[in-house]
Amino acid sequence: MLIQFDTPTNLNGEELVAELNAIGVEVTGRPFIDENKNLWLDIIESDKDKAMPIIAAHDGTMIAPDVAMVKAALLARLGITEEEAALLLGGTN
Repeated sequence: MLIQFDTPTNLNGEELVAELNAIGVEVTGRPFIDENKNLWLDIIESDKDKAMPIIAAHDGTMIAPDVAMVKAALLARLGITEEEAALLLGGTN
């Protein structure tokens, strides 16, 4: 399902997808920006609230970071372990 978000100032689509994948949000296809500068992502509706803070905090670079590093940074920012995240998300790591 295509869901609209505010476009981050410094968007790097590849990095954003990696950041979202690191927290368990699967993005189908490529992100795109419409003529009104809205960001659209093809994700499931139930992942919208999980994706919003990641998109808001996204600050893209030209060099995509290692997904494991992104995951570790997100967990550290949240102050939880990988196991705790898996429990909160209802899955396994």
